[in-house]
Amino acid sequence: MRVDQFLKNSRLIKRRTLAQTACNSGKVLVNGKVAKPSTPVKVDDFLTISFPAYVLEVQIKEIARGVSPEGMYQVLKKEKKGEDL
Repeated sequence: MRVDQFLKNSRLIKRRTLAQTACNSGKVLVNGKVAKPSTPVKVDDFLTISFPAYVLEVQIKEIARGVSPEGMYQVLKKEKKGEDL
């Protein structure tokens, strides 16, 4: 599955166009590398997403359709920009 599609399906980002913009801006990392929207992701990959107020690190747990969005990933760290939460 493409990273932009995963971000939308997991509801980490509301719309696919926003996910594509975040990837093109270098705000999404897959396993520590800057991701393009078409970068493939698989189970056990690590995503780091830089939002305006915080940085979110998650691990992909499932990519199947019909899975609840919360079951698709596990939050590893949520850091407020400049300090830990």
